[in-house]
Amino acid sequence: MTMFTDPFDAKTLLSRRCACGGNHTPEQHLEATRVAASTEESWWTRVVDAAVLRAVFPHDAQRRLFLRTVGASTAMAAISTVFPLAIAREAFAQGGAPEKRDLKVGFIPITCATPIIMAHPMGFYSKHGLNVEVVKTAGWAVIRDKALNKEYDAAHMLAPMPIAISIGAGSNPIPFAMPAIENINGQAITLASKHKDKRSPKDWKGFRFAVPFDYSMHNYLLRYYVAEHGLDPDKDIQIRSVPPPEMVANLRADNIDGFLGPDPFNQRAVFDGVGFIHLLTKELWDGHPCCAFAVSKEFIAQNPNTYRALLKAIIEATAFASKADNRKEIAKAIAPQNYLNQPEIVLEQILTGTYADGLGAVKRDPKRIDFDPFPWPQFAIWILTQMKRWGQIKGDVDYAKIAADVYLATDTVQLMKEAGFTPPDPTRKTIVIMGKPFDASKPEAYLQSFAIRRS
Repeated sequence: MTMFTDPFDAKTLLSRRCACGGNHTPEQHLEATRVAASTEESWWTRVVDAAVLRAVFPHDAQRRLFLRTVGASTAMAAISTVFPLAIAREAFAQGGAPEKRDLKVGFIPITCATPIIMAHPMGFYSKHGLNVEVVKTAGWAVIRDKALNKEYDAAHMLAPMPIAISIGAGSNPIPFAMPAIENINGQAITLASKHKDKRSPKDWKGFRFAVPFDYSMHNYLLRYYVAEHGLDPDKDIQIRSVPPPEMVANLRADNIDGFLGPDPFNQRAVFDGVGFIHLLTKELWDGHPCCAFAVSKEFIAQNPNTYRALLKAIIEATAFASKADNRKEIAKAIAPQNYLNQPEIVLEQILTGTYADGLGAVKRDPKRIDFDPFPWPQFAIWILTQMKRWGQIKGDVDYAKIAADVYLATDTVQLMKEAGFTPPDPTRKTIVIMGKPFDASKPEAYLQSFAIRRS
């Protein structure tokens, strides 16, 4: 898409700013929304056209010169006179054999990765002609680095990570895509057992908290929660990044007072008698994104059929995981050492939503963790507001463009339809966090409404 300006180039700011705060006009914002809600045709057309151009002009300089001279539309029109371009586009959109069948997909051993993990032992990958090795990985920085180094073909990532990678927050920008959310909800604030009498965040000054990664919903939700209770997360508490599998050990060793982390480690802290569940993050924002399935745009361009098959397997596995009747079967499938390496009873408590809270009560919440693959662009826009709120990105941000570029809702719409599911309308999403509505069309106004912020 060429209708938008560079989100971080102040010299190219348009005179007519959109109400969402992005560097584009209101008309362009509407067009971006229309494109996000449309079918996948334009995406596959661009992929086919790029492949044909590379075949006709294998040298980059030669290809760029041709495009600059005649323009993209004229170039493709000329090529179509000697090559059946329309037929190729149509055939490609229907899909074909995977270009690459043997794949490595990295994951962190947490319940958020359930669809990615269970798709292996339960046959969702093989159904689509793929031989996928799911690789247990130590931490999020390792996942990121192995994905960037192409050691993994695709990866389980935290929902903010593909955004951060794509815009160069914390590293050089590499275009990444996030076509499927792995789970919604599925996090909790867990405190050490010694803090059972400190249930108000106002009593947490000086507390040391762990989160899985700087670019994580865990970090943003913890900051949001304590800030709403009057604490500055950078001054009144300490927040450090700790790989999820190490969180319970750190709580036991008194290195931290608590963590906002993914399961199974909240429930494992209760199981081991070292902590209690203060609250589920769904109590802050019911339906919030957590983890995601991510892949580089280079991989998509080079292996489009493989990408389609892989994404369809993930979508189907996520749909299977969303059904409550399947949860005990899934717990058994992902419990072994090469996956989560957890007692089945711990995973059942999480996945079924009937669990001990560590305070003597047994609670029931079937939506404690849930699975919905749809990559709502509104999620991406909210994440960007929090990245800017806490100083991870600065300057003008083209929220709508980044969301559309990274969260590939149109891919998911088409493949959900092909798999027999009914996708939602990407333009319609209600988000409320701690009672405060979020309007994705006005992210800057939302950002400025917070008293505690860095930006």
